[in-house]
Amino acid sequence: MKKLKYVYKIAGLAIAVLLGYMLLQALMEIPFGTNRMFVAERFIFKEPYEVGAANTVTAIVVNYRGFDTLGEVTVLFIAATGVALLLHRERGIRLAPTETTLVVKTGARVLLPAVLLVGLYIFVHGHLTPGGGFPGGVIVASALILMYFAYEEYVAPRSMLHLLEGIAGLVFVIVGILGIIVYGRFLQNVFPLGDFGRLFSAGFIPIVYVAIGAKVGSELAGIIHDMIRRGGESE
Repeated sequence: MKKLKYVYKIAGLAIAVLLGYMLLQALMEIPFGTNRMFVAERFIFKEPYEVGAANTVTAIVVNYRGFDTLGEVTVLFIAATGVALLLHRERGIRLAPTETTLVVKTGARVLLPAVLLVGLYIFVHGHLTPGGGFPGGVIVASALILMYFAYEEYVAPRSMLHLLEGIAGLVFVIVGILGIIVYGRFLQNVFPLGDFGRLFSAGFIPIVYVAIGAKVGSELAGIIHDMIRRGGESE
C-alpha cells in the first residue's frame, strides 16, 4: 500500500513537470510583439497641456474617462438605495448599543476634526497629489463611524446627508452637460486651466472631485447609518 502511494506521488510529480515543460515551450513560441504604449505616452506628454492636472491619474479618471466615473458613482448610489430598502423593515433598532468610556468619547472629539480635514484635503487636492473624490469621501464617512462608536445616542443628520448627496450628484451632471452644450462632448472642460500645479487649476476637475467626494462621503455615511440604526429612526 505504501509503495502504491509513492507511485502516485512520483506519477503526479512527473505529470506536473511535463505540463510545466509544455507550458514553457508554448510561452517561448509567443512573439514579443510591438510597443502598444502609445496611449500611455499620449496621456503623459499631452495631459499637462490638454487638462492641466499635476496628477495624471486624476486627469484620466475624471476627464478622459469621466463618463465611466459617473457610472461608478451611480453604482454606489444604487448600493446605498439597496441597503436602505433592505433594512427599511427594522427601522429604529440600533445594533448592539454599548456604553463607552470617557477616554473613547474624548478621543472621538479630538480625532473627528482631523479625520474630516484629511478627507477634505484628499479630494480637494486630488488634481495635485494622489487621492481624489472616492478615497477622500470614504475618509469623511469614517468620521461618522467614529461618532457611532463613541456615542451611543448619536444619530446622523440623515436629511442633510440626502441633500448633500443630491446636490453633489447634480453638480457632476451639470458640469458634464456644460461640455455637451459648449463643445458637444460630455465632461469636456469649459473652465480655464489655470496655472499648472496650483490649487485653482485643471479646469473643472477640482469642482467634479469636490462633488464626488461629497457624494461618496454622504452615500457611505448613509449606508453606515442605515446598517447601525437598521434603516433609520422610527416614525
